[in-house]
Amino acid sequence: MRLCYQSVGDPADPTILLVGGVTSSMDWWPADLVAALADRGRHVVRYDHRDTGRSTTCPPGAPDYTGRDLTEDALRVLDAVGAGRAHLVGLSMGGAIVQELALEHPDRVASATLMSTTRAFSAPGDTPLPPPDPALGGSGDGASPDPGDTAALVEAVVAGDRSYTGRGDFDEARTRAVAARAVERSIDPTAGANHFTAEPGAPFEGTLADLTVPTLVVHGSEDPLFPGHGAALAAEIPGARLLVLDGVGHQVAPPSSWDVLLPALVEHTAGRAAG
Repeated sequence: MRLCYQSVGDPADPTILLVGGVTSSMDWWPADLVAALADRGRHVVRYDHRDTGRSTTCPPGAPDYTGRDLTEDALRVLDAVGAGRAHLVGLSMGGAIVQELALEHPDRVASATLMSTTRAFSAPGDTPLPPPDPALGGSGDGASPDPGDTAALVEAVVAGDRSYTGRGDFDEARTRAVAARAVERSIDPTAGANHFTAEPGAPFEGTLADLTVPTLVVHGSEDPLFPGHGAALAAEIPGARLLVLDGVGHQVAPPSSWDVLLPALVEHTAGRAAG
């Protein structure tokens, strides 16, 4: 099994591990955001999940791993860069991965930042969270274009990103450039759909109330997939802080929000992740 990763910045600085969303390669963490964090004294690591980018890829419809494997891959990347502990920043599915690691491996998680995500665990009596905007339609795990049709693949990715941005700030040119890069780098651009069909694996036992690492919740005011879920996370995780990004949907925070996001991330990850 192979995981492709990139590290930027001085390894002596606090390490931030960026954990992407479902079907997403590292390309969806913008290179200029990575550079901005490195310029602010952070050692930034991003990686391709299995079945994305240059990491190990299974035939579509036949994943040979579980959801737990996807979660534990983050620890394997930390091991590869020699980081005993790191500040974990997870988007959507990546936010669930960060919650799971913070629950089971708090010694490896210096802090957690949960972006555009929802509960990874539920407990009896939890208040139901608002459903997705009906305009989203399906779950996004339908048939993909022919893997050899690069243009169609890029168009499908752009259309999906546009819908999940909702009423938020959608930059089509920027999204198209990232999509083209992600498709170009991928061994099989359609294999990411395996994330939807992989078995979950051994469950993570616990609740949000059991999380003990410092937690920042970042959520867009226009998120159509998890509307208002960020406030619920912040209320249920002990000591968590909530940052709402105005005009942002279910997406990696766009540059228009970085004047708010970057200072918050730098402050939250100021503790040296030693070990």
